Amino acid sequence: MIDRLYRRLFWLMLSCCLCGSLQAEPLHLYTEEYPPLNYSQDGEATGLATEVVREIMRRTGQSASIEVVPWARGYQQARVRPATGLFVTMRTAEREALFQWVGPLARATTGFYALRSARLRIAGLDDARRLGPIAVPRDWYSHQHLQAAGFVNILPVTGPLQVIRMLKRGRVKLMVLDNLSLNALLTQGGIRPGEVQLLYSFMHNDAYIAFSPQTDAALIARWQAELDAMKGDGSFAALYRKWLPDEPLP
Repeated sequence: MIDRLYRRLFWLMLSCCLCGSLQAEPLHLYTEEYPPLNYSQDGEATGLATEVVREIMRRTGQSASIEVVPWARGYQQARVRPATGLFVTMRTAEREALFQWVGPLARATTGFYALRSARLRIAGLDDARRLGPIAVPRDWYSHQHLQAAGFVNILPVTGPLQVIRMLKRGRVKLMVLDNLSLNALLTQGGIRPGEVQLLYSFMHNDAYIAFSPQTDAALIARWQAELDAMKGDGSFAALYRKWLPDEPLP
């Protein structure tokens, strides 16, 4: 009986400490135009990841505005600013030590895409090196990966929609995107999905919420616990099927 009482007191005190820690500093959240996971609509952030983030905040009793910004800006803020998160962020070996991670929220397959009318073929990375400039979103995981692989013919641009527009206008023959966002971005960019084909996939990555190293570890633990609870009670699956009905759960 006494041991049980001590255990209850311990968890009560720990919960109080965690709650106090979580509320100690205002939370800053950034995202980008990456439909259907996160994007802006009528001036408000929406999408699968946005709804998951808002539900986690509801469960933890936290509040924070979600600012939709160019990826490079959000990425820089999430690296150096305390109590700051960026979603969704692909978790890669190069980024592992740069952030604290909550997830996964989705899994993406990334590859080289081209217009079918171009009749291009790629059997590997070496073929892609010989096909002129390749449009890729600046500072995305794919940009960082190709840089590390020694690519000198990549053309980084502001965001994924700009990548689509460059392909449509004929400024590039190849672009790098992933399966999760492709169809939504093609629609926004005025290209029918059937006009584009995947030539070669070269990455598989899980999408996470990335928090700065300076963010309180108690917040990270609480957010991960609430995400795990959402996966356990079925609420995460319901949101996932709403936004990505044809993709398997991560």
